[in-house]
Amino acid sequence: MSVEHHDLIHEFPELKDRIHELKAGNAHFRRLFDEYNELTTSIEKMEDEVTPVATHIEEKAKVRRVHLKDELYRMLTAPA
Repeated sequence: MSVEHHDLIHEFPELKDRIHELKAGNAHFRRLFDEYNELTTSIEKMEDEVTPVATHIEEKAKVRRVHLKDELYRMLTAPA
């Protein structure tokens, strides 16, 4: 099964420079960014069935990822 990549660079390629800027200069953004990436890796393993889990656990992880992505996007698009 081919899994779609959901890392922030794939999700927001037009914000690549801003992502790098915030990763380097904003500890809160960096923490959320790292959590988002770890969660995305975990979800990809669930989807590939490398890490078998119940459907409701996978769905809960996906909801958390959406919330993180929304918060990261707000930070990325906020006036500098």
